[in-house]
Amino acid sequence: MEGKIKQAIEASNADYTEVRIERERRSQVLYRKDKLENLETSSELGGIVRCLKDGGWGIAVFNDITQLKEKVKEATRVAQLVAFHNAEPVALAEVPVVQEEVKAHLKHDFRNVSLEEKKRLIESYNRILLSSSNRIVSTNVRYTDSFREVTFANSEGTFIVQEIPDLTLLLVAVASDGPTNIQQGFETFGEASGFEVALDREEDAANAAKRAVDLLDARSVKGGKYTVILDPGLAGVFIHEAFGHFCEADFLFKNERLAKIMTSGTQFGKADLNVVDEGYIPGLRGNTPYDDEGVGREKTYLIKNGVLESLLHSRETANKMGATPTGNARAISYEHAPIVRMTNTYIEAGHHTLSKMLAKIDHGVYAVKAYGGQTMFEQFTFSAAYGYEIVDGKLGEMLKDVVLTGNLFETLRSIDMIGDDRTLFGGSGGCGKGGQFPLPVTDGSPHIRIQNVTIGGK
Repeated sequence: MEGKIKQAIEASNADYTEVRIERERRSQVLYRKDKLENLETSSELGGIVRCLKDGGWGIAVFNDITQLKEKVKEATRVAQLVAFHNAEPVALAEVPVVQEEVKAHLKHDFRNVSLEEKKRLIESYNRILLSSSNRIVSTNVRYTDSFREVTFANSEGTFIVQEIPDLTLLLVAVASDGPTNIQQGFETFGEASGFEVALDREEDAANAAKRAVDLLDARSVKGGKYTVILDPGLAGVFIHEAFGHFCEADFLFKNERLAKIMTSGTQFGKADLNVVDEGYIPGLRGNTPYDDEGVGREKTYLIKNGVLESLLHSRETANKMGATPTGNARAISYEHAPIVRMTNTYIEAGHHTLSKMLAKIDHGVYAVKAYGGQTMFEQFTFSAAYGYEIVDGKLGEMLKDVVLTGNLFETLRSIDMIGDDRTLFGGSGGCGKGGQFPLPVTDGSPHIRIQNVTIGGK
């Protein structure tokens, strides 16, 4: 295959040509309530050609590698048409030429585990959820794995082959004691690792079911303004969703007002606030040393000592903004061109223990896990999976319907304590942007304490 790729690129008359070919093998097991809804294994081979000609991009997708030379010609023709109508020609920032092969090393390779064995394991977790209480009315237990071999080559001489494993597990219990009180408890896991990630999760399944039942009797939080502590899971989702997307350089091209706000040197928080997008951390979801443009992934400080330090870039956005590519061009599959995406985004650890953060809070809220949310420019709304009342510096009774709303920039400035317990989470879902979902990402944080947070409730 390497020879065919190089021959096709050498025959191209585009100004720049790249080829990305992916081989993928995957499996899935899905239980809902007492029914096995999906049990499958599949494989796929496909590729994408991108050609740059006269400042315009052309793209062609294929599933037959014998079509590669013709697809390069097709992409070049498309690029010429785009360039004719393109008011702002595209150019790419320079990056080093790379030739490397990256192998995955799995402790317990899920490719060697039968589909029947995977089914038995997921079925056992589903039984734990269903049998935990007669108030459990439904479940959602999903296992997925995939193993991708991604080959990338371009006309500059880069040739990279990367193996990318991915495994996820979702355990959801739904409890009800009537049509108006339905609650959910869940645990979710995701890593670029082996089958061991899915094993020995019986206690996690029991905890998810217990939490769903406990939430039926929990008190709804009273709406108002509180000092709030976010657990690492919710804080990680907050920094990814509410802030991280603003740091994706292509996003700022579409919003002139936010582009003016997101300028290097802008103060966003106190001096101990550091936000990082770290491109390659072995074992975490979607991680490879190189992005989908063949650029080495970097550890990029988005906020350093409270100040905006950098944005995330592809080769195109870096050239446009006079910056250096950060290795953040990513695509969910060969069917898509890469766009600027986060990788492993987190708040760095501070110096405070959770007990110290709780101290001197007369009346506050401890919010745990992200259940859902949305952002509209700098305004955000996030639902915690559950919470606890904080009374006189100690955790009190369980709370539900904990919905946090506010302005991102005001909230960042209101973070007054950062914990010493940073944790990273892969999860079983992914990030969505530009019609590409779900992209495997990781986010995380230590506990963080925020003053004057608006919480909706009853």
